[in-house]
Amino acid sequence: MRVLTLNRPDSLNAIDDDLATALGDAVAAAEDHVDTRVIVLTGAGRAFCAGMDLKAFARGESAMSRTKPERGFAGIAQHLVQKPVIAAVNGAAYGLGAEIVLACDMAVMDHDARFALPEVRVGLLAAAGGAMRLAQQIPLKIAMEMLLTGEALTAGQAARWGLVNAVAPPGRALERAISLGTRIAANAPLAVQATKVLAQATAHADGWEPSVWETIRDAQDRIFSSRDAVEGAEAFAAKRFPQWQGS
Repeated sequence: MRVLTLNRPDSLNAIDDDLATALGDAVAAAEDHVDTRVIVLTGAGRAFCAGMDLKAFARGESAMSRTKPERGFAGIAQHLVQKPVIAAVNGAAYGLGAEIVLACDMAVMDHDARFALPEVRVGLLAAAGGAMRLAQQIPLKIAMEMLLTGEALTAGQAARWGLVNAVAPPGRALERAISLGTRIAANAPLAVQATKVLAQATAHADGWEPSVWETIRDAQDRIFSSRDAVEGAEAFAAKRFPQWQGS
């Protein structure tokens, strides 16, 4: 497991170009590392991420990677990562910070944390996938209220609408996120990654469309013919823990 920490605590981990570059590169390095099966994102200090650094924006910065702008805002908004990514929301996740959470596969939120997309209050919009992903992940009318008022959700409200997997006692979001990641990392890595990609690819698909089932069969062919599939069956039959090879 790899824990990545947004580390601009004096700015509440607001995203400037440098942090966007560092985050995108760190996520890419974690994905390339063979022994890293789960990535956890958290923030240093009392915030997860306060959003885009508006002072840097006023200076002409974009909150995108200097070297890989195709990864999108914060180096992650358009960064397709095959390994599971969990947000450990240790404090305020506002604006681009909330959009980072929405881009993650799962999230654990401190009880005292808050989640908001307040861009309309400063003449901007949630262009890092926030408007799209929020409307995909919760009921549209609730998403519209959040987006158009800019008002924040409590951790309990975020959990109610399914934006986070769990609410942790104050100060323990990272601990709970690591625990969740450990449970995932115990499973076959190829199967986990393929399942994530398949779920993302078909989440909004028509289940009666033949091309959807072609996508599923392609994934099935790759995974069912892997060494890990054999190992999983043999370990089950022998009543022992499997030794995954990732192949």
